[in-house]
Amino acid sequence: MKTIKLLCFFLWATTLYSQEVLIVDFEGFKPHLEKNNDTTYVINFWATWCIPCIKELPEFEKINQKFRNNKFKMLLVSLDFKPQIDSKLLPFIKKNDIKSEVILLSDPNSNEWINKVNNDWTGSIPATVIYNNDYYYFREGSMTFDELNEIITKNLKK
Repeated sequence: MKTIKLLCFFLWATTLYSQEVLIVDFEGFKPHLEKNNDTTYVINFWATWCIPCIKELPEFEKINQKFRNNKFKMLLVSLDFKPQIDSKLLPFIKKNDIKSEVILLSDPNSNEWINKVNNDWTGSIPATVIYNNDYYYFREGSMTFDELNEIITKNLKK
């Protein structure tokens, strides 16, 4: 009987976090910066320990919901620490009902890959890249719903 209860507990616990988080190094992440099609991509770099990041995430979630039926893709790139994925990142995603795709960029060579994302990036977060095959935008610092909406609306492929 204890075995059945224990098995039920583990099955229940594994369903607590419906969102999976892929863990990648920069080489695994890099293809997300190089898509060449008619989709507009928003890539936001953030972490659960970054107060401005946490403040702006609801704005990104609203944008994701607004444009989800368009040629649009939102990717939230967490820079949290890999050992804290189960204790911090996954509970944060669940608690805040994050629907956007989340990946964990776990690559200690940030001095090498930060400038590969954008030459002007100092490494501060939040940071956002918005692009499609005709447009590129980079911003270090927070963004509002209105700022995101304006950029995406102007550059969304119909």
